[in-house]
This record gives sequence, structure tokens and C-alpha cells, in this order.
Amino acid sequence: MKKKLFALFMLFMAATSSCKKLEVNPSDAISTGTLVTTNDGLTNALNGAYALFKDHIEFNGSVDNNNMYLRQFYHLSDFASDDITCGQITEDPLFNSFTLGHSPSQANTRYFWYVSYKIITGVNTVIDAIEKLPDPDERTKQLLGECYFLRAFCHFNLVRLFGQPYSVAPESPGIILRTNLTDEGQKARSTVAEVYASVLADAEQAAGLMTQPRGVQYASAEAAWSLLARVNLYKEDNAKAIEYANKVINSGKYSLMTKATYPSLFANATTSPETIFCIAFTAADDYGKFGSIASMIYSDGNSGWGEEFASSSLRAAMASRPEDVRWSYIVPATDGSGAVLKKNGIEMYYITKFSFQNGQPNLSSPIMFRLAEMYLIRAEAEAKTGATAAALDDLDMIRKNRGLEAFLYNKTLPQGSNALDLVLAEKRIEMAFEGHRTYDVFRNKRSLNKAYWGYHILGLKETDIDLSKTPSGYQNLSVPYTNPRIIYYLPVDEILSNPKAIQNQ
Repeated sequence: MKKKLFALFMLFMAATSSCKKLEVNPSDAISTGTLVTTNDGLTNALNGAYALFKDHIEFNGSVDNNNMYLRQFYHLSDFASDDITCGQITEDPLFNSFTLGHSPSQANTRYFWYVSYKIITGVNTVIDAIEKLPDPDERTKQLLGECYFLRAFCHFNLVRLFGQPYSVAPESPGIILRTNLTDEGQKARSTVAEVYASVLADAEQAAGLMTQPRGVQYASAEAAWSLLARVNLYKEDNAKAIEYANKVINSGKYSLMTKATYPSLFANATTSPETIFCIAFTAADDYGKFGSIASMIYSDGNSGWGEEFASSSLRAAMASRPEDVRWSYIVPATDGSGAVLKKNGIEMYYITKFSFQNGQPNLSSPIMFRLAEMYLIRAEAEAKTGATAAALDDLDMIRKNRGLEAFLYNKTLPQGSNALDLVLAEKRIEMAFEGHRTYDVFRNKRSLNKAYWGYHILGLKETDIDLSKTPSGYQNLSVPYTNPRIIYYLPVDEILSNPKAIQNQ
């Protein structure tokens, strides 16, 4: 066993050689001296894969502190949505998400693609080694399940960014599936449907293996069920989405934060009863102004760039309910008289969902899955299958814990509304800034309304801005799900090195 563990460690080091923190937090990571002498070597090797979600690693011969898996994911997802507005023109590639000015050479997609496959290669190495063991114990099976989960999670995030929604074009090109170490380097893209099938198979296998949970900073059976609920919803298998959401909700392991506790949810993600799976950051991972998630969307004056803000579109959607505690994560920057400050004509409403862990403005442990999403997944699937009263009950479960006890639906649709619209509206507010909005709009074959002020409007000058009016006459104020730029180009690195990989149109 010791020899196999040593071989495993060396393989993993080769697969993740650019990871600057193989021995990473969480705190049960062990020292290099024990890697080759204890079964905990498997755990430490797998921790290297978790570290890649948050580390700044070398890419193309250098380390850029702006490059980090989670930072890139939120930029590529949320900055393309109608929840966040851009306060200035910038050369940072995040600007491409706002303007749809995508390029195969943009640095953020290139890095995200690279680190995603680095994680996948790392866990494939561990999977290959564990599956050669004659009789793995339950702890080892747990680690194996975590590897299958991480592979499914990474493949799914890739196909969401680089492939069309399943509901729109399931046979269109997805991404390159890497499910074993013997894959050819030059490999064609699988279809979106094939990627979904692989993700579901991996997540189902993961759920069956994970019986020894290690805490919310690691994958678990419930995290795998959460992924299965999300993927099946995207696939429009509503029965399966409900089934897996039920498994999580009925597990009894999680509870919704209340009106009183919700404002502290994200600063205390690792201990919140609502968290199912998060990427745990510690004080040592506080990147400050450079390279953190929070620094572009919040600043205390010195802590961040604070160049992107909660959009007037989202704020208008919340305006009728000032008692909603979800406002606590939208913080206006004000002058001495209380007036909201402006940056280049755009009102500065900061976003704090990625701030204030340990009181630090740029530190958080981003939540990948939480209980509220499971209620919303179930509600959407119920709405689509005609179970309107059940869908409204799920919305009410969230609303009564967010300060809206006086505004419950009580199984009754408001006149002139439909259940799906209500679910999507609630999800927009509840899950704002957490990487869901664009996918929810486009997979439901809707258009994204970006008719609000911000520098996503090409050619905009500050003198053009009139906050009393809705902008009109500009390009891309409405983004239909048929627009080819709702997804990104494959990175130029893949196209040049792999002639079998066909570029997005």
C-alpha cells in the first residue's frame, strides 16, 4: 500500500506541478513527511485538486494574480448578466463579458480552460490509482467519490460557458471530455448531450461512493445530489430534478438561514447550516486588492477597485420590498449627506457576497451549492410540470426566511402572473451574484434585458447618461438566447494545439 501511495503522489505531482500549494488548507492537510507512510497521503493528494479552485497558478510561463478559477468563473458568468453593471471601460478581459466582445485570445477564458483541465487531469490520476486497489475501504471510496464529483463539476461548468444550453441545442458541440488518462491529446469536442450524460454518470457514481463526509469544504453525497438536481433541471428532466432536490432537502442536514441570520450567511459560509458545498478560503488565502473575487465589486476605499456594481435592473426588481433582507448584500457608496456616489455617471451600489469573512473586505469561502437553490430548483421543476401550489410553497419557504412573511403566495398565483415567471424572479434575487442568472435566462429560451445604464453599452459617454430615462438606440440592449455570443470562444491554445477541436461560431 505504501508503494502505491508513493506512486500515486508522484503521479499527482506531475499532473498538478504548477499548483503552488499542494499542502493546502483545510487544516487536516498533512506534512510531506507522512505522505508516503500513511493512508492520509490520498487525502493530501486530493486536497491539491481543491486548491486549484482558489490558487493563482502558473500559466504560459508566469503567474498572474488576476487569474484564479473562481474569480474567472464569476466574471465570465455574472458580468455577462443583467445583475451587474460596469462602471468604466477597462482593458481587463472581464470587460468582454459585459460587451459580448469575446475573443479566442482573451486571457480569462484561456486560464479558466487551462485550470479546469488541470483539475480534471489531477482527479483522473487519483481515480486511476484508487481503482487499481484491490479492496479500498470506505474512507478511500469517499475520496474516490470526491474525485468523480470534482470531474463532473468541472465538466459542467465548462459546458455551460463554452457550449449551447442543452434545451436549445443538445447535439451542438460541447467541450472536450477527459475521463481517463489514456485519452489522446488531440480529441474532438463531445456534443452537449454527451457532456451532460458524462456529468450525470460521474455525479451519480460520486453520490454512491461518498459515505464518510469530511465537511462542507469537501464534496459529499449531498453535494453530488445538488449537482444532479441542477444538471437535470438544465436538461429539462424535471422529475429527476425534483427527485434529487428532495434528497437534499429531506436529508435533514441543512436548514435555511433566517431573516436574522441571512445577512451573515456568506461571511460564515463554512459554518452556515445552509451551506452544502463551498470552496474554503482561510486568512492565508486573502488576496487583497489583487486577484480576489470581491475586489472588483466592493471597496471600503482602499480594499478593492470597486468598478462593477449591482445593476439598476436588479435593484428595480427588488425595489417594492425594502424589508427584504437580501438587500443587505447591496451596499450604496454615499457621500456625507447620504447621496449615492457615482462613478463615471453610474450609481455605485457595491456587492458584498464575497466579503467580510473574519471581517476582511476581500475574503470569503464562495458557496457552490446551498439549500435555497434546492428549493428553487424544485420550484422551477414543479412550475414546469403544473404543480403550481407546490412551486409557490417552495417560494414561500424562502420568502418567509428573508423578511417577506407578509408577502407570501399561500398557494395562490397573483392575477396576471404565471408560476415559472415567479420562480425565475425569486431565483434572480435569492441567487444574485452567485453565477446563475445568465444560464437561467438562456436555457429557458428568454432574452436578457440590458437596457440600463453602464459601460456594457458600447460607445457610451458619461454625458449620455440620464438616470431618469431608460437607454435606447444602442446595440446589445437585448441579448436573445439565439445570440451566438451567449457562450465563449474556445481558447486559442486549444484550437492551435488540437485541430480536432472546432471553434464556436
